[in-house]
Amino acid sequence: MLPYRLKEARLKAGLSQQQLGVLAGIDEATASARMNQYERGVHTPDFELVCRLAAVLNTPTSYFYTVEDDLAEIILTYARRKNTDAF
Repeated sequence: MLPYRLKEARLKAGLSQQQLGVLAGIDEATASARMNQYERGVHTPDFELVCRLAAVLNTPTSYFYTVEDDLAEIILTYARRKNTDAF
């Protein structure tokens, strides 16, 4: 689930793989290649990096790990409403 959801969230945010990687603290020289490998499922980012990616994407970390698609959408909707209500 993580590769698919990571790519989907990145595209919705309008970021390139390079941009997302750099914003999450990955070295600029390897950011694009590493993000590509994560999105293709070749490698899996550690939990700490997923937390940083989630923060950049304004997405709950649990969204990337939830197996059920409908539950993942509920998590995303809840988090976005909660963030909107805070303002």
